[in-house]
Order: sequence, then structure tokens, then C-alpha cells
Amino acid sequence: MSKLRLTLACGDYDRVAPLKEGRVQPEGIDLNFIPLEPEELFFRMARYQDFDAAEMSLASYIIHRAQGKKMYQAIPVFPSRMFRHSAIYVNAGAGIEKPQDLRGRRVGVPEYQMTAVVWVKGILSEFYGVPPTEVHWLTGGQEEPGRKERMPLSLPPEFRVEPIGNDRTLSEMLESGELDALIAARTPSPFLRGSCKVRRLFADPVREEQEYFRRTGIFPIMHTVVIRSDILDSAPWVALSLYKAFERARRVALQGVAGAPALRYSLAWLQHYWAEEERLLGPDAWAYGLAKNRRVVETLSRYLLEQGLIEEIVPVDELFFPTTHEEAKI
Repeated sequence: MSKLRLTLACGDYDRVAPLKEGRVQPEGIDLNFIPLEPEELFFRMARYQDFDAAEMSLASYIIHRAQGKKMYQAIPVFPSRMFRHSAIYVNAGAGIEKPQDLRGRRVGVPEYQMTAVVWVKGILSEFYGVPPTEVHWLTGGQEEPGRKERMPLSLPPEFRVEPIGNDRTLSEMLESGELDALIAARTPSPFLRGSCKVRRLFADPVREEQEYFRRTGIFPIMHTVVIRSDILDSAPWVALSLYKAFERARRVALQGVAGAPALRYSLAWLQHYWAEEERLLGPDAWAYGLAKNRRVVETLSRYLLEQGLIEEIVPVDELFFPTTHEEAKI
């Protein structure tokens, strides 16, 4: 009997490599794995549902569901997580020395709804007293002109958000001083080339991120995985099959780090850093599943509400396909 052939677009992470390489195969599925960068695959999935399944911005997905749309549905797989205190860059001449100095400033973001940006805005508001209503947000292409929000926004009037236009980039505006700060998942080009005009807000972002984890226990989720609803309508078993495959791939990848006789990745003290991360974050920081990630998703949903991106919170259980809420036990 032939398997169901599905396309899956996803970032090329170590934790999904066993799926891409065919070392892990989802039950009943012949998987065509398409590795893409997040910006392209999110845009194509949000606008056109180009793939049968895809990695997706968790913030954009929650907005999608809060708007009552059901073109695709998520499974509790979280291939991308990242602390984001390091994602705040400032113009060195803007006089910004601490987070509170961002009040009333012009701050660039590639998209107001970008998950990394939502996390930073939420953290700035909750822990540093910088509510999003006290910042002038400017959106647009970070390195290439013309970027737009992947999904249309309808924000309350107290949020000041405007595009920079199709002839400028956020990076050049940050370096020139037209922006006071930039929040971005990708490191801006002036910082990469060592411009003296651009620096990070936090001199030691790792320390800030570790302290944030000690206070909250949250390792921020950036992305989830969604499946087109028309596929799930005709083959609901696909959700659990893909979930189990992602989980097996994650475990296979992580087994290749701790205690390996040779370094799998080009990091000289890989095992030392791995042990240090386990000490700080616990033994299962990259866990999938609803039970272990409910609080993180609830926090992001609250930030979306506080930032005017959704009108009401969708219960976490309704965000993820029902068959993936729990697994059979032997």
C-alpha cells in the first residue's frame, strides 16, 4: 500500500536532520523535506499555504487562530527556541544605556507580529517597565527594502506602528541614527561588520537571559509546526504521525551530543557547554508536547493580547490538533 506523500518546509536544524535525511520516517508518510529560511517559508505558508506542513511563527499562528481562521492547525512541536535579550540593538549615539531609556524612542522591527519581537516587547514591558504603547514602532525590511507584515494587522489606536517605506532598510536607519534602536532576530549588518555606531543594549545579554530563566523558568518558543486543515480533514492521523516523527528526530539528534566520542558540531568545548546548559535549563529544555510547554505558550498569548495583536486569548488546548494532546501508554 502506498504512503501518503507530503511536503514539509522547515529550517535546517540539527533536531530535524534525522527527518530530512530519512533516518526517521513518519508512519504512513512519504516525506518531501524542503529546507527553507524562516522568512520565506512563513510568508509562503501564511499567504498561500504552499506546503502540506511547515514550520511557522508561533505568534503569527496564534493570531491566525484568534482571528477565527483555520487554514492550518498546529502540532505541539517547537523546532526553534531562543532567548532574545541579545536581539536588542541601539544606536551608540542615542543615549540609551538601560531598557527604560527606550520609552518614547523610535524602534525598528522587521514585523510587529514577529515572534522574537513579541517576546522582547513583552519582556521589556513586564520586567523593565517599557510598555509597547510608549514606543514608536517602525516596520520594514531589515537588510532589503520592501518587507511587509506577513498577515494584515488591525491594532488599537494607542499602538503607534508605521512602515518605513519601500526605499529604506532598518539597518541603515539604525546606523544613521534615524532609529534609536532595533529589535531583530537576525543580527543587523552594521553590527556584524563592527560599526562603532551600533551596539547591543545589554552588554552581557547571556547573563540577562540566564537571570530571566531563573525568574520565570521560560525558554522562549519561537516557532511551531502547522499542517494544512484540508489534509487533516481527510487524514487526521497525519498530525500524530508527524508529531511522533519530530519527537524521534529530536531524541536522535540530542543523543549525538552528550557523551559522543567525536565532536559532531564545530564547537571545541561542545560537551562542556552542553553540560552547562543542562545545569542551567534542566535535562529537557528542548521538549515538545503540550504538557511541558503550556506555560510558555500562555505567556506568549498574553503578550499578544497586551500588544494589541489579538482581541482575546485562545485556550492553549484549542491551538493544537486534539490527537496530539496526549499519547498512548503501554
